[in-house]
Amino acid sequence: MRAAGRWLAGGLAGLLIALVLVLLLFRFVNPPTSAFMLAYRIGHPDQAPSQQWVALEAISPWMPLAVVASEDQRFPEHWGLDLAAIRSAVREYAQGEGLRGASTITQQTAKNLFLWNGRSFVRKGLEAGLAVTLEALWPKRRILEVYLNIAEFGPGIYGVEAASRAFFGIPARQLSRGQAARLAAVLPNPKVFRADRPSAYVWERVRWIRRQMDQLGLAYLGGL
Repeated sequence: MRAAGRWLAGGLAGLLIALVLVLLLFRFVNPPTSAFMLAYRIGHPDQAPSQQWVALEAISPWMPLAVVASEDQRFPEHWGLDLAAIRSAVREYAQGEGLRGASTITQQTAKNLFLWNGRSFVRKGLEAGLAVTLEALWPKRRILEVYLNIAEFGPGIYGVEAASRAFFGIPARQLSRGQAARLAAVLPNPKVFRADRPSAYVWERVRWIRRQMDQLGLAYLGGL
């Protein structure tokens, strides 16, 4: 049993070292794919996902502001986890409500890159550990850049460049404030919501996101 324990501990240590090395590599090298894109390929073998990598500098400044305003307004300040949002989600779950995400942009980046969809405590635990590691190894700008390039904006549409061209016929660098808000508005459920044909609910989210963008201002992310 002691020998098996040593083998298990050695294997886990090796996996952790490999993961850290991969994350260090992806700080400088763009990930060739993501877990979500691989899952889409498996589920749709005859249809390749649409994605085109672009640098953060080639994306309209409205887009990172829109996703921060919509998904994670404390992004410049936290270290991967929003503890206040997590406590609120756990309290609601204990009161009998569903387990909601409470995920930061860093957690969503970790999930999209390495994990699977779903709302289990196991996946959330892995997501949290990966998010803290990402924050330790990557600057905030890199986290935003990777997130905007792998986030799902529609069925088979990954990354803001592919989404911008698919829904608006323009590159991501030309996105207006309103178009960026429309893309951010569909992120909670991109398989149902449409940026090019917004429902009444999506339009309501767009208006809220634009108000949050106005309050934060473009300078909010200038220090990243």
